[in-house]
Amino acid sequence: MASTFFGHPRGLATLFFTEMWERFGFYGMRALLILFMVDSASTGGLALPTAQAGMIYGLFTAMVYLISLPGGWLADNILGQRKAVLYGGILIAVGYYTMVLHGLAPFYIALALVATGTGLLKPNVSTIVGGLYQQDDHRRDAGFSIFYMGINVGALIAPFACGTVAKLTNWHYGFGLAGVGMTLGLIQFVLGQKHLQDAGLQPPPNSVARRHAWTGAAVIVGLFALVMGLSSAHVIQVSPEGLSNALGLFLTLVVVGVFSWLLLDKGWTSLERKRLGAILVLFVASALFWSAFEQAGSTLSLFADRNTRLSILGWAFPAAYFQSVNSIFLVLLAPVFAALWVKLGSREPSTTIKFSFGLLFVGLGFAVLIPVANGHAVSPVWLILTYFLHTVGELSLSPVGLSAMTKLAPQRIVAMIMGVWFLSISVGEWIGGRVAAVYEQFPLPVIFGVVAGFCIVCAAILTLFNKPMKNLSGGVN
Repeated sequence: MASTFFGHPRGLATLFFTEMWERFGFYGMRALLILFMVDSASTGGLALPTAQAGMIYGLFTAMVYLISLPGGWLADNILGQRKAVLYGGILIAVGYYTMVLHGLAPFYIALALVATGTGLLKPNVSTIVGGLYQQDDHRRDAGFSIFYMGINVGALIAPFACGTVAKLTNWHYGFGLAGVGMTLGLIQFVLGQKHLQDAGLQPPPNSVARRHAWTGAAVIVGLFALVMGLSSAHVIQVSPEGLSNALGLFLTLVVVGVFSWLLLDKGWTSLERKRLGAILVLFVASALFWSAFEQAGSTLSLFADRNTRLSILGWAFPAAYFQSVNSIFLVLLAPVFAALWVKLGSREPSTTIKFSFGLLFVGLGFAVLIPVANGHAVSPVWLILTYFLHTVGELSLSPVGLSAMTKLAPQRIVAMIMGVWFLSISVGEWIGGRVAAVYEQFPLPVIFGVVAGFCIVCAAILTLFNKPMKNLSGGVN
């Protein structure tokens, strides 16, 4: 009998630990990022205004997920999922090591490398997970929940490790430790590929796709060179706000273009077209959820640093440690949710209802902060409660969304649809970055109250879509 990993295909272990180390790097870097940007130059930071740092944070995290769309296309048509994961991991590691260098130029180059590499790795490692299971395998959602726990083991350890190194040495060595984590992930992935069997195979040669890829790369390089040239000649001024506005417009055009093609193309069967409509509804719900949830690295990180008491029983700790709280709850609760979905069997809530739970709990997480939002040195318990509620919401939506994309997507574009899923996160990240940019412009109770109310109302609206979504999904729960 073939060996298994907690009753799942052995290849899940390879992907579990690969993603664990990749997330170690990402969340270690994310825990430091906005605090590093707003920190004074005398203590090693970039001394950027909070509004500017918030926009840069939103730009970076949005691009991380936006690049997942071409990352999925490249894997489907040229690289295959395995090579995409490998090459993406290499770019990420080089990016983190570049952040060890001082100065704005290495900082921006590093962010570009990490965003590009993550865009290659993220959609494709998740696609390979889906490829380990048959379409009707009831273990699929549970497998994604276990995989998601691996993500959060890395995310749990990283803020403690990178935050401690940054505090004891400097910010740059904290970023360097993130690179060490990604390097370990690459080694583990290469050694464990024998367990992946037929998942993530190399696609057939496609000369047309290769020409399109080279053309797209040339256009991107040309546009970048043009913008840099005009900026150097002082013809235009490149600013975080201008780039954020441009990215917002670009995201809008991409979303409209992608779904116009998906829904209007005549090559789909009637069932495929319905399921693509279901993907659109889940896309909107996902973008709204992540716009609130991913403020953990921006507004909630600033709240932790400026408004929360950073000590327990006389022990002082960095604000970055709060970034591990969500992951602690995820590691504890992910097996519970995985077992729960299997235990419920035919009584398991639909994907739509699970998404509604996600929006509800992320909204409640902000609602509990409203009474203390204007306080100083408030108890850490308030943020811990917020992260607990956010974790319940995340487990109701995120691993379920990953699984739903692999079930609803036409098989010939499954990696691209996984890129569409990450595009929804990109939209959410951009919105979250704009919220972070107004952190000092509005009272915190207003900011937290608007976010909470909006998410809770959206959860109620989505619940009303449950029956229509069952029809669109065509038998997929």
